[in-house]
Amino acid sequence: MSEAQIELLRGTLDLLVLKVVALGPSHGYAIAQRLQRISKDFFQVHQGSLYPALHRLEDRGWLQAEWKESETGREAKFYFLTRKGRKQMEAEVHNWARLCDAVGLVLRAPEKEP
Repeated sequence: MSEAQIELLRGTLDLLVLKVVALGPSHGYAIAQRLQRISKDFFQVHQGSLYPALHRLEDRGWLQAEWKESETGREAKFYFLTRKGRKQMEAEVHNWARLCDAVGLVLRAPEKEP
């Protein structure tokens, strides 16, 4: 990933993880794979970023986790979106939309001729 992609990911990882988990309960590796697939390989989240984020979201009560058997037959910690997490995700989606609108306004502002 480029430095710009890494910086963008740092600022949006919580939102992206909440959204991916909202699509269905998943374990960490599956969350990273789904995010990469949905973003058409734009986001490639490494374990060193993903697992601290998952623990942070769980500590905040936005995710809940339980150990279950994965598709490979091994035990894995599956994450579920809580009601509080859904509200947070919706608030962050709203804030992201407002940010995109504001950036768009700035980018579309006409330049004055010298």
